[in-house]
Amino acid sequence: MVKRHHVEEIAQVLEGRATGRDSYVDASWRRCVELYGMDPARAEPAHIVTDAELRTHRDQAEWMIGAARASLQTLFRQVAGQNYVLLLTDAKGVCVDFFGDSVFADELRGAGLYLGSNWSEDLAGTCGVGACIVTGEPVTVHQDDHFGNAHTALSCTSAPIYDSLGQLAAVLDISLLRSPSPKSSQNLAMSMVTAAARRVEMANLMAASRREWVFRFSSSPEFLDVDPEGAIALDGSGRVIGATHAATRMLSRGEPLIGERIDSLLGISVDDLPDLMRDRPTEDRVVALGDGGAVFGHAISPQAPRRPPGATVARTGSGVLTGMAGSDPGMERLLSRAERLATTSVPLLISGESGSGKTKLARALHMASGRGGFLTVDCADVDEMARLIIAQPGKATLLLRRVEDLSEGAARALPGLLDAHPELRPIATSGLSPSDLMSHETLPSALYHRIAGTVLELPPLRERQDLGWLIDRLLRRRCGGDMRLTPSARAELMARDWPGNLRELGHVLDVACALAMGDVIDLPDLPQPPQPSEAKQDLEAVLDACNWNMARAARRLGVNRSTVLRRIRKEGLRAPG
Repeated sequence: MVKRHHVEEIAQVLEGRATGRDSYVDASWRRCVELYGMDPARAEPAHIVTDAELRTHRDQAEWMIGAARASLQTLFRQVAGQNYVLLLTDAKGVCVDFFGDSVFADELRGAGLYLGSNWSEDLAGTCGVGACIVTGEPVTVHQDDHFGNAHTALSCTSAPIYDSLGQLAAVLDISLLRSPSPKSSQNLAMSMVTAAARRVEMANLMAASRREWVFRFSSSPEFLDVDPEGAIALDGSGRVIGATHAATRMLSRGEPLIGERIDSLLGISVDDLPDLMRDRPTEDRVVALGDGGAVFGHAISPQAPRRPPGATVARTGSGVLTGMAGSDPGMERLLSRAERLATTSVPLLISGESGSGKTKLARALHMASGRGGFLTVDCADVDEMARLIIAQPGKATLLLRRVEDLSEGAARALPGLLDAHPELRPIATSGLSPSDLMSHETLPSALYHRIAGTVLELPPLRERQDLGWLIDRLLRRRCGGDMRLTPSARAELMARDWPGNLRELGHVLDVACALAMGDVIDLPDLPQPPQPSEAKQDLEAVLDACNWNMARAARRLGVNRSTVLRRIRKEGLRAPG
């Protein structure tokens, strides 16, 4: 039944009048109406992704599920018998792990508190997960804080989980189907879920930094060794290469830490770390903060010998894939999978942003496979595709570049051509995510499953933890072994977003090598990064022309509605009025 007072209160917010609710709730209600075109009087059902889409989301979040599982189990034991359900969603709001009482399974599934539910704000309206993704902060969305009429009985408390590079990676949510009316009844839930999220970030940082120094710290000596507040990972020169969100907040007031030297943040240098190991009393391990305060510190030494600059990870299998990554856990897992798949006939789909190395990985897979010919087809121009396939004798690799650009006719014909030539192994590349590619209008389901026996998803450069290693490797390859970077130039490269990924990094180093006087690249030698202001103006102009109708703007831009919403959030755009 529609709650008339709830609809009237949302109208009150749209008129600019105060409601007494938390500001993030009011802001979300405005977005639901003005950006997403939602109606609070409608009882929208829960949004559940397909089984295939859920597998894709879970595969992409596999590392986070593993890092979070122990904390979720501990948290669920703490709330057992209180009818709470725990959800772990990815950064897009899709539930990829779940803990709940099986007695209430049907009721939970009906409310969307289950695997595969999508709690992104643009689909579910104001909710804990959606508001957490938008704000990047812990939130409680309690009962009729929810926008959608179907969810006003729920109480959802959510906390963000950040990866070690400071990017939102997941959301941990604890929810109740029915709860006491006062919102303050969820204060304990908030304390528990934020503590659990902090422990997940800590576990992820520790797992990713076994070969590096880790400095953990706490404002209280009693909890330093068992539940520290924050942690940073450091390279051999003492620069931060990873951090928990709490560490970023405590050491730099929320500003990025990556690339900063430890002695600029704390009253110690990298040479002092051995003195802060566990063999000294906790009370003696006091470290000064830059603001005049102090914390208790615990340094953990590398658990394996540090590789010298330029060294690669020793992996079993073909060595041709070995040199494609440094000490990045995600890339190491991906390349390990690639090595095991290289000699099989499984068709592969390599996805990733432009410039992330898709074609390079495809060539490395071909070289490791031992196959004969290597055919490359640009899917935007496939007039000779059939002739090339027919003319290629024996076992060969067919690289289909940007498979989303296939014409409708080619997309219909390709499965038959591949079936007629079973010795030809397709490796397709795409700039779209697997879920977006599956929903792409010109890519039939039969073709997707014919070319995507499994997916290798390359991360963008901004998410990789081996950026320093990549910079040194490309510098040697492109500029020779004598060129080196000043500390300020290196810090600048480490701090950039790299929207063009490896291709952009290579071009920047080419320019810097050409401009440098002698064998030292300094900050003035680096070309300025592209400014995003024009893209922002273009998007805003399209939105204005479409009266901020999301679906219409998406059609005009040729992208999905969710892509428009992500760009709006990233660029900080707001509807007029």
